[in-house]
Amino acid sequence: MFDFLEGYDLLGAFWVTVQLTVYSALGSLIWGTLLAGMKVSPVPLMRGFATAYVNVVRNIPLTVIIVFSSLGLYQTLGIALGADATEDINFRLAVLALAAYTAAFVCEALRSGINTVPVGQAEAARALGLSFTQVLRLIILPQAFRAVVNPLSNVLIALTKNTTVASAIGVAEASYLMKGMIEAEAQLILISLVFAFGFVVLTLPTGLILGWVSKKVAVKR
Repeated sequence: MFDFLEGYDLLGAFWVTVQLTVYSALGSLIWGTLLAGMKVSPVPLMRGFATAYVNVVRNIPLTVIIVFSSLGLYQTLGIALGADATEDINFRLAVLALAAYTAAFVCEALRSGINTVPVGQAEAARALGLSFTQVLRLIILPQAFRAVVNPLSNVLIALTKNTTVASAIGVAEASYLMKGMIEAEAQLILISLVFAFGFVVLTLPTGLILGWVSKKVAVKR
């Protein structure tokens, strides 16, 4: 029944999807955390930048951002992110675009976690002489991260599925291979089921594991 899979690097395609997810998740977590810090910063310019970034990026389709990263950054501005081969350039640009897009959602998830931290804790820390950066790093963010494990897991699952958009610029991930197989094989339903099962295998354990982590690290108030 599944003889049509012979000759196709199915595991390799899903491995590219995993790499896209992991690298983009790390980038979006770092950038999203910085944006969240800016949104609660006492500096108006930083708050304005973070607010504008989140509002603009969240309302732009991911496909537009992905295509812009290829046509705008690489083909127009010549930004190759240190890669030489076209395949590597497209992969890195896709990671950059996915991280930039997902960071807006990470920021909002973290901001909701920051809002759960009692204001008195920050005021007490400031009274002890801690700077805003120290209060954020030592008091606020550790509790905020513990409060938003579930929302961040939803963002990660969405990111895993969003990696399919990278095929728009030729990144050979799972959906790129799926498109080629559908064009070459007369097995539309079976091919769709195989790739749907592959994404379930990637996302379901993520949700279950992070759900368990959320219960373990939840802040008792």
